[in-house]
Amino acid sequence: MVTPHHSSDETVDALKPRTPPEVNGLDPFAELLSHAAAEVDTDSGTGPDAGSGDPAPQPTTRREARDAAARRAHQATLGWSHEEYPDRQKPVRAKKRRRWLTATVVIVVIIGLFGGGGAYVWFTFQPQVLKLLNLAEPNDCTGQGTGSVTISIKEGDIGSTIATTLYKAGVVKTSDAFYSLLLKTKPDPVFQPGVYSLKKQMSAKAALAALQNPKNKLERTVAIPEGTTEADILTSVAKATAIPIAELQAAAANPEAYGLPPEAKTLEGFLFPATYTFDPGVKAPDVIKTLVDRSFKALDQAGVTPPDRWKTVVLASVVQLEAGSNLTDFGKIARVFQNRLDRGMLLQSDATVAYGAGVKRVFTTDAERADASNAYNTYVHPGLPPAPIGNPGDVAIAAALHPTPGPWLYFVTTNLQTGQTTFSTTLDEHNAAVQKLHDWCNASAANDAYCK
Repeated sequence: MVTPHHSSDETVDALKPRTPPEVNGLDPFAELLSHAAAEVDTDSGTGPDAGSGDPAPQPTTRREARDAAARRAHQATLGWSHEEYPDRQKPVRAKKRRRWLTATVVIVVIIGLFGGGGAYVWFTFQPQVLKLLNLAEPNDCTGQGTGSVTISIKEGDIGSTIATTLYKAGVVKTSDAFYSLLLKTKPDPVFQPGVYSLKKQMSAKAALAALQNPKNKLERTVAIPEGTTEADILTSVAKATAIPIAELQAAAANPEAYGLPPEAKTLEGFLFPATYTFDPGVKAPDVIKTLVDRSFKALDQAGVTPPDRWKTVVLASVVQLEAGSNLTDFGKIARVFQNRLDRGMLLQSDATVAYGAGVKRVFTTDAERADASNAYNTYVHPGLPPAPIGNPGDVAIAAALHPTPGPWLYFVTTNLQTGQTTFSTTLDEHNAAVQKLHDWCNASAANDAYCK
């Protein structure tokens, strides 16, 4: 029943056109819905379906309507018993059917009361109407869900975007349930871009907890040590990401596509050594681009301009392979090579010879050092090798740019276990240091294993 703005006992003339009541104080729309729901309330036993016989007369005045509503409220407080009134027990299906009948009655009343605007009112306030009539379905699931599904969170995704993604994947029942939870959660949840393994039909709370759990993030991680060659890097990436090695090799075949200097014929030297994490399904070109871009970033941070990238990386790659793990020697080794280049001396690096010969050994043979067909043989060919011999890290790049001041022209590692290195300024001093290395290798079988 709609309560007018003023109180009156006048009889309502059903033949006269009704004018919409003003909204003031108690919402007449809500009262109308409450009245309609009460008329067909099958749970309380006070509606028309509650008993048999002639239907109760309808109120003709506002006062009678209010009295009828009061009587119904009083009856509800008495607590009807289904045992005492077995005819009040109705099948569940019939109850649901009558509830929807209630909704239909409400719609008809709204349209009749508000005319053409009734449809607008219904569609605008439909959730409130259904909730009032206890007809609205819950907008959230319960529990931890079942099955399995993967979803992706991209860089820049906001809460509403993530809520929609979860809804479309069947993780949550509605996007509103998840988004509403986000708005209530403090501090604000932070989501990491990536691919996540979730379940279907999860509650919003369970879905949020799952996205915050790092164990549910699907990742492919590969660690690349400093000095690793391109061939070994591609092999490691293939194992970690399940990308076929042939696809990686094909993606790496065109260095120019990734912005490498024109001198580069391969990606050697520009696949930065670091630990990388990739999403499942990542493509080979994307992996290559990630490693190359990381190399450019390191060079930029070190202050290397694009025109100087090539020479810097070539020298840094030699320093990286010769220095090994002793970080304090990087700058000194870079100084030895720079001093020799300045004097027009051969670099005489065993690391370059081994790379060109396709072997991985600390020492090279006399024949290998004499092989002029090896373009990387710096015992024969002057200057730097024609290309990088590995992929240098930050320390080697910094050493190539800023060698430690000193007069050294020679160096040799005299303890391969600790990395201890001796630097010399004369050939005699250097030969004496080389003898120390041989003595160390012959001191024990364990030492000799390092010298192979």
